[in-house]
Amino acid sequence: MTAATTLLQWYKRSGRDLPWRKTRDPYHILVSEIMLQQTQVDRVKLFYARWLAEFPDWKQLASASNTQVIHAWAGLGYNRRALMLREIARSIVKNGVPQTQSDWQKLKGIGPYTAAAISAFAQQKRTMPIDTNIRRVLGRLLLGLPYPQLADDEKIQKATEVFLPKRGKFYDVPQALFDLANDACGKIPDCGRCPLRKECKAAEKFLRGNIVAPKQMIKKAVERKHRNKPYPDRIYRGRILKLVREEKSAASDAIGSIVDKTYESSLDQKWVEAMIERLVAEGFLKRKGKKLTL
Repeated sequence: MTAATTLLQWYKRSGRDLPWRKTRDPYHILVSEIMLQQTQVDRVKLFYARWLAEFPDWKQLASASNTQVIHAWAGLGYNRRALMLREIARSIVKNGVPQTQSDWQKLKGIGPYTAAAISAFAQQKRTMPIDTNIRRVLGRLLLGLPYPQLADDEKIQKATEVFLPKRGKFYDVPQALFDLANDACGKIPDCGRCPLRKECKAAEKFLRGNIVAPKQMIKKAVERKHRNKPYPDRIYRGRILKLVREEKSAASDAIGSIVDKTYESSLDQKWVEAMIERLVAEGFLKRKGKKLTL
């Protein structure tokens, strides 16, 4: 029995019950993938059903206004994802649903991982999407690397050619790897309960207890911050958008003190104005004089 077969048997018994695993609709799969970027699974489950109720297909989303999309996305954060998803829908309504991984990747906002994920989960193609979780599991299992890095992806993909079955439900293997990463193969793995511990090239290293986990797995992105503010601009931009969305409108010269408890007009108003201007330029807000609306 191959490692992939063992994994799929474990997945059949222990896999998570997630709504986007019950469909092969490329639109539904893409919505889940975009929502899952930088958002926890349990949170996405709540928003996924609500989004599909409002925008059930490409056409409905493509015809939605910025205001409708922003309201529907409210609470998920990283609002650019919502407008990007709408732009992808418009492209697909115009040009049709891509049929290959390379064609998916031609759409603005879809990178190698997402293109592979849609190809595997919606179109049942034999491909391996590699994200942080799959990199960790396959790097350990196939290459014996306790803490694989982005630079190891090419070697992991090459090893995957042998690991991934050529027949059967090979398209479910990535989903099974996600669940194994969640269940047993975390930053500090629980090798004793892993169904692949006998096949894993890194398991013995961990079981001997001589592996030291790095303090930081992924280098943190450098985010824009204003003088002594405790949070990056992204957080304050989200607060501005939330305020305008909930209040229907807001005055630009009054926003600073509402979204920032440490706001000082002489030091911070230009900063607040710059964030507002970026939100306007990106299509999130409209401005008429000092009045801001979605």
